[in-house]
Amino acid sequence: MKHTRREFIRTSALAAAAGIALTQTGNVFAENLIHDDAFTLPALPYDYAALEPFIDTQTMQVHHDKHHAAYVVNVNKALEPLHQHGITIEDLCKNISKYEMVIRNNGGGHYNHSMFWQMMKPKGGGAPEGKVAEAINGAFGSFDEFKKQFGDAAMKRFGSGWAWLVKGADGKLVIGSTPNQDNPLMDISDFKGTPLLALDVWEHAYYLKYQNKRADYVNAFWNVVNWEEVARRI
Repeated sequence: MKHTRREFIRTSALAAAAGIALTQTGNVFAENLIHDDAFTLPALPYDYAALEPFIDTQTMQVHHDKHHAAYVVNVNKALEPLHQHGITIEDLCKNISKYEMVIRNNGGGHYNHSMFWQMMKPKGGGAPEGKVAEAINGAFGSFDEFKKQFGDAAMKRFGSGWAWLVKGADGKLVIGSTPNQDNPLMDISDFKGTPLLALDVWEHAYYLKYQNKRADYVNAFWNVVNWEEVARRI
């Protein structure tokens, strides 16, 4: 994933909006710490309001501009003393056991959210077609059964975490979940595979609109799924 200085500076502005203190020294935005290979906050591929009424505008603003921005700030700050410029977020996740927890949490948060924005699109949803439909039907018997199992993974993840559809090392599709900001790429994860579809079930992803009704949020997600992105990943 390529990053530019212009995008990185934009992230600092978003971090300021998130209420993150940026001091003259000792933080990732100090002039002597800015480098071209730092992770950056990706722009949303659609407007904040584009997923209404299923995902509300305020949630998208807070989720992207504050939560995701903070993960980017914090992983860059934690990595800076290690001088590992140029590492991709994928490689970081695959070797996460080598790093301290702050990098695991914030690096995972950056990877997971960067993928999550791409998992949704305006006027998305419906049943998948083509190779995605074939793969899902082959693995789960039907799209309805897939939705049930994926929904169960999202609902049964206690506390904060993510539900995933992944392609395993054997090429088979598998559904599972991870806690906190862990993901199936991480070498420490009990659930491994190549991520194809992700759903954020942290409360900050849905509480402004759905409060404690996670099931309503999970059901709403099926109206915005970007199956074209899933097909690209398969």
